[in-house]
Order: sequence, then C-alpha cells, then structure tokens
Amino acid sequence: MKIHEYQAKQVLSAFGVATLENRVCRTPEEAEAAARELGGGTVVVKAQVHAGGRGKGGGVKLAHSPEEAREVADAILGMDLITHQTGPEGVKVRLVMVEQGCRIARELYAGIALDRASGMPVMMASSEGGVEIEEVAARDPDAILKEPFAPDVGLQAFQARRLAFRLGLEGKQVRGAAKMFQQLARAYVARDASLAEINPLVVTEDGDIIALDAKMDFDDNALYRQKDLAGMRDTSEEDPLEARASAADLAYIALDGDIGCMVNGAGLAMSTMDVIQHHGGMPANFLDVGGGATLERVTEAFTIILEDPKVKAILVNIFGGIMKCDVIADGVVAAARQIGLSVPLVVRLEGTNVERGREILAESGIELTVAGDMTDAASKVVAAAASRS
Repeated sequence: MKIHEYQAKQVLSAFGVATLENRVCRTPEEAEAAARELGGGTVVVKAQVHAGGRGKGGGVKLAHSPEEAREVADAILGMDLITHQTGPEGVKVRLVMVEQGCRIARELYAGIALDRASGMPVMMASSEGGVEIEEVAARDPDAILKEPFAPDVGLQAFQARRLAFRLGLEGKQVRGAAKMFQQLARAYVARDASLAEINPLVVTEDGDIIALDAKMDFDDNALYRQKDLAGMRDTSEEDPLEARASAADLAYIALDGDIGCMVNGAGLAMSTMDVIQHHGGMPANFLDVGGGATLERVTEAFTIILEDPKVKAILVNIFGGIMKCDVIADGVVAAARQIGLSVPLVVRLEGTNVERGREILAESGIELTVAGDMTDAASKVVAAAASRS
C-alpha cells in the first residue's frame, strides 16, 4: 500500500525524523491561507500523488507570497500530472501540500528496501540526492552506499555513523544524519514498511538535517496490525479494478494485454501468463482467486475481468485442490449471466469435483471452449483474442 508524501512525513515525524512544517490543501484558497500560516514567505507547493518525478512533470513549484501560492495551487490542482511512473495518461491531482521553504546546502539520499537475497532490510545512502535513485544506480552503482541490518536488532549506531562519514558529512551533520538513519530504520521495521525513502535528505545552510521529501510503501499483509496506516489509503490513486479486487480479498494486478486470466494459486497464475505469452498473446491481468475462494469471490473476480475494456478473451485455468472446480464453474456462470459474456471464454478445469464443474458449464447454455491442458488452453485463448483484433 502506498501513501502520500504528507502522510509519510507524519509517520516519520512520530519517530523523530525532522521535517518542515506543512499544510495539506484541496483548494487554491486553502493554499493561500496555508502560506500565510507558515509565515507568508517562500513556500513550496507540491502535488500529492502516488508517483515520483513530480517536479519534472510540473507538480512542484516555489511560491514567494501567499497570493502566488494560491496561483500555483490553482495551476496544479486538477491537472493530469504526467511522470515516468504514471504513464502517458497521467494522474489527476486532488491535493497539494504547502510547505515551508529552506536554504539548502546539500541534497542527499537515504532509503531502505528489502534485499530478498539476504532476507534483510538494507539502509542505502547516496551523495546524489534529489534525483531518481534508479538513475544513480544505473550510472554509478558505487555511488549507492549500503548497510544491511537485522530487523530485530536495528541499524546500529556505528553503521549509521559510517554512512554519514562516507557521505562526506562533518561535525554536527554526522550526528544529525546518523540519528536520522536510525530513526528511519526504526520506522521501517515498526510500521511494516516495504520501502522507505527520503529524497532529498537535505543539509541546510545552518547544518541541520531535514527530510525534504518522503515516500513509504507498506506490506498489505501487515495492515491488520497497522490499522491507522490502513486508514491512510487513498483508493482514488489506485487502479479502480485493483481497488475493487482488494476489497474482495482477491490478488489482482492490471496489465497491458488483452487476455483476461482467472487462476487459483500464484504459481499457476504466473505459469499461465508465461504460456499465454509463449503462444503469442499478452495477459490483461494477474488474478489469483486463492485456494479457498467462495462463490461470491469467484463471481466478483470474473466480473472484474469482464469490466476491463481491453479484454478480448478470457482464460479460466483452475487446478482444483482446496478450490473446487464446481465452485469456479458456478461463479463463472453467475458472473456471465449477471453482466453478460461479451468475449470468447476458454476454460480448463482439473482436480477436485472436475466432472461436476464441467457439467455445470455444459448445462449453463453459455458459449465457451473447453481446453484439455495448459498448452491447449493458451493456444485457444490466444487465437480467440486474435480473431477479435
């Protein structure tokens, strides 16, 4: 789950990370009032969307007076902000954050991500802040400093100081940066984050260390114990079908292809997509209904697939173990009757109650194609999608 920058700063501030005072605004008038509350001098107006590269897209601008803050907010609010992370369609800006300005001496980077090879989170830092860290890593991998740490122990003081020294910091800057690195690490672990970034982490002309920007993503599986974070979720920033699937406890990710997939089990789902591509097709989604899906969840899954306008054909590929084939068949029939089956459907069922599942489909009167195995299913659904191009 992603959250906005202003929310990430709230989370980090609770762990002692220094941030600048800010206000969240929904109208230009609120932005003008916020600028006055912040002293009436220079402020930064920042679009609040779940995407990086906002500055390059015109979503981050300086304002030198409350009146200018209102004008800038008026230009940003409602715009379709296009960045390298949004795609060509962009995302609509519904919120801006008005934040105090500061005099910057240096821009650094600090972030934590999980290293799956070692199974440990890694604190990363770089002297090249203010730009996408992926660009830095591609251009000069040695510019990314790393300190892995055990979650139950945390980032140690000597590791934090070592990073600060290697960044070329001195005196109180070392103490301030090392302290912030440890605070960031504590927040990452305690809040079940999957990513935590401060970019840029700035050194002011007075030598203070401040998180000028912040980004945090969280493990969806841990939200049951992070209920306040779950309340920060902004579904308007998510793909509507993905948000709907999440509410139904379905694992769904929209993709760019035109073949809808409904599968049980993540491994089988990945294999199904691979086989579709092997036969020249492109999946429109990853959708795992899970091993214990109910009739209602299966119906919702099929409905979500059919509501994607890109879908030209659907493949249902079920290996019944815990998930019974007759439940899948009932869900497919219910969804097809509810919203109408407007595209070719290929079904491959194997496993528990497979004969009953096939009977349900045969007796439904729904036009579909039965496949014998995965290769047969993939070739048939790719051909069906191609026939509608």
